[in-house]
Amino acid sequence: MSYYFQVCSSESYQDKYMIFLLEHYNELNLPYPFSISLSFLASSVLMQKEAILCFNDEDEVVGAIGYICGTAENQYKDTHVAQIQIVFFIETYRRSRLFLESLQFLVQYISQLPEPIVELRFWVPVHLRLQRLLTKLAEKTATWDTQQGGIDEYHADFKEWQAYVMKFRNEDYFTSQCLLCCDS
Repeated sequence: MSYYFQVCSSESYQDKYMIFLLEHYNELNLPYPFSISLSFLASSVLMQKEAILCFNDEDEVVGAIGYICGTAENQYKDTHVAQIQIVFFIETYRRSRLFLESLQFLVQYISQLPEPIVELRFWVPVHLRLQRLLTKLAEKTATWDTQQGGIDEYHADFKEWQAYVMKFRNEDYFTSQCLLCCDS
């Protein structure tokens, strides 16, 4: 089965991104009330940052990635920090190489942006039991208790993250001339 990624740089792709995530909201297992969850899911689009969709070979959306640059505590001026807001794939696509390929696409995309990213941050619900995998990618810096359960906060040096995910077989998604996967 083949996949391709699409940066959501037009309103129609941003709509697909939001519709896909809202259709799968219950499967996201987010440990926040809906209003906070919606702000995380929509932040990539609302803050005019990037959202990425993954399509299967039948042009069906099977996954989504969203991130923003900057942190709330610094009024989003620390744009060298990218916060990954969501990474989600339909369950039947989670047992494939697709997760690695999505991380490879993400680091290749971020690395070709005009403003360099130095650090990645993300949060994962504790109940998903992904700590062993995630400690290969980042350092757990905190655990937060919410009414819906605990979440672990992770930080990673972007160059180290990039080196790790790119050491595996990978595609070259971008060239220096243009973005191969972006809509115009």
